[in-house]
Amino acid sequence: MKGGRKLGKDERILWGKVAKTTRLISGRAEDLLAFEALEAEVVLPSQPEKKPVKPIPPFPQMIIEKIPQPLLTEADRKRFHSPLEKPVKRKLTRGRLPLEARIDLHGMFQSEAHSVLLDFLIRANERGLRHVLVITGKGRSMGSDGALKRAVPMWFSKPEYRYLISSYEDASMNHGGDGALYVRLARRRGEPS
Repeated sequence: MKGGRKLGKDERILWGKVAKTTRLISGRAEDLLAFEALEAEVVLPSQPEKKPVKPIPPFPQMIIEKIPQPLLTEADRKRFHSPLEKPVKRKLTRGRLPLEARIDLHGMFQSEAHSVLLDFLIRANERGLRHVLVITGKGRSMGSDGALKRAVPMWFSKPEYRYLISSYEDASMNHGGDGALYVRLARRRGEPS
């Protein structure tokens, strides 16, 4: 296909999921091996050696230490977003108040999850949705440190998220427990209470 368009982020994610589920058609292994052999024969042009550059020593007054950012404390979180009211959380837990949309961030890198989540919340807000479920995962699997579970609440305090979200809280066990969040979206301007 000549001059085709590039895939967007959502399309690349979807294609990655589809590609993982494919199996090689029998009789095509020879074609794949021949292609890999041709690919291995391609020689990339060598780049000339670069001489190492001697770094300039910093002036003492220019040395700036990187100050680690503290994790979002409960007090900081409450300053930006109040927790869900108990009757609202109870209704969400029991299914009397519907979760109008959900997003699963499992297996995404933080940078990818950040933009996907922001896009999801913007679209949900534009559609006038009020309660959504954000699934981050518990971070207890092998090789996982629960980065999204920790990062998503910190993202909610950032300016790009702050105007979208009214409140959020850990979901109940039937909706994912501490691996998911109930999120109440802020009302749009001019929307009745």
